Amino acid sequence: MTATPPRPDPDASRRKARLPLAEITDPADLPPGLRLGQYAVNLALGGMVRLGLALPYRHRVALVGWLVSRLVAPLAGYNRRIRDNLALVHPQMSPDEVRRMQRAVTDNAGRTLIEIYSGSEFKARLAEAPIGGAGLAALDAAREAGRPVILVSGHFGNYEAFHAKIASRHGEVGAIYRPLNNLYFNRHYVAAMESIAKPLFPRGRRGMAQMVRFLRQGNIVAMLSDQHFATGARLTFFDKPALTATSAAEMALKYNAEILPIYGIRQPDGLSFRIEVEAPLAHTTAEDMSQQLNDSLEAMTRAHPEQWFWVHRRWKALTRKRKKT
Repeated sequence: MTATPPRPDPDASRRKARLPLAEITDPADLPPGLRLGQYAVNLALGGMVRLGLALPYRHRVALVGWLVSRLVAPLAGYNRRIRDNLALVHPQMSPDEVRRMQRAVTDNAGRTLIEIYSGSEFKARLAEAPIGGAGLAALDAAREAGRPVILVSGHFGNYEAFHAKIASRHGEVGAIYRPLNNLYFNRHYVAAMESIAKPLFPRGRRGMAQMVRFLRQGNIVAMLSDQHFATGARLTFFDKPALTATSAAEMALKYNAEILPIYGIRQPDGLSFRIEVEAPLAHTTAEDMSQQLNDSLEAMTRAHPEQWFWVHRRWKALTRKRKKT
């Protein structure tokens, strides 16, 4: 987890001239100011993770949840984003309830972070997590028949909980992920996720091709579909327009894969989970199926509102418009 301090690099300016920021994977290729900023943030967040890992499991999960909700969230602007999103879809929510949601949502995010870094301990606890739902039999039957399966969720509860549980039940579960903007932190974060389930595929043309090849071999892949996608379909989420990726549904249709919503729902003790596999979607059109996925996550979020990551700029155009007016 220890990052190499940034060093002067005489060739960096030449490399940076060739690489757009979005394509840089080596911190040495970053502009000096950005490189130093990312290194400092990684030191702070990495230190928090190391502090948590030094404690017994129950205490580390509670502590990092508290640290993220009380310290990281205000500094990172998370509370403001949560407030803006809630004002958009729940304008009737009282200020006290908004503040409660800000604490609860970011506490869940902190717990999720340290659980991912807890690797084997996290997986051991999930061994006893109940799993059920209308889609579990369909999932098992698809695996028995060697048919590809696409599991779709959102940044809800702990999304690695279902990933680990299904991997323990059926073997490898591939997943596509968005590399973090902080290149230093991304290195050990990806390693932490790989300690829970593999293989992982970075978002992008190459990663998508690798995931499709894995899926076509009759395997399971997991995807999160709850973020703003600039070139996505104009669907709805909480009755508001939300640009949505349709790639999960498109792959299900193209490769005759079973596609099921799935969730790792955090339980009231803050430590344990229940895995819910919902009924598989009928193969209709990519947009219709993607809207069903939005509706599924919305229903789950309405039931457990503090467990969805309201920090996302899910309704980017609408929240920007509200700020201007």
